[in-house]
Amino acid sequence: MSNPLQLKSLNHISLVCASLEKSVEFYVNVLGFSPVKRPTSLDFNGAWLFNYGIGIHLLQSEEPRGMPKTTPINPKDNHISFQCESTAAVEKRLQQMEIEYVKSRVEESGIYVDQLFFHDPDGMMIEICNCDNIPMVPLSEDKLWSCSRFNCNIPNRQRQIQQMIPM
Repeated sequence: MSNPLQLKSLNHISLVCASLEKSVEFYVNVLGFSPVKRPTSLDFNGAWLFNYGIGIHLLQSEEPRGMPKTTPINPKDNHISFQCESTAAVEKRLQQMEIEYVKSRVEESGIYVDQLFFHDPDGMMIEICNCDNIPMVPLSEDKLWSCSRFNCNIPNRQRQIQQMIPM
């Protein structure tokens, strides 16, 4: 596999917010992130959050009124995705929290991925899915992954997956 920049992992994503407080509340109370210490040398309003092996850096917009308006939920728009254990449990919780969402389903060779899409307070699309159901199959190599597993190249799993994928 090519790694020209010698990358190790995704570290964080940064999101500009109209209201830092509302966004922190959302990412902490809805998605389960925890605030972490930011370097004191940063001289702008923001918050760092961490969970699931990734950081989210929230940045207070200098022009909150100029932020893009929330659009209808469109699963084909830019989004960040989180793996879950049960989309049914997530859907129930979203209903309890009165968060508007859209459901979608992807099928590949009889394997299904259920997806739930919704917006954060600034319109950033969030996807919650059971995406691990479908393996990541590189187009240029014979290695196989599953998107959130670190122990990817298990020979029995490879054979099992190869049998499911028409060549």
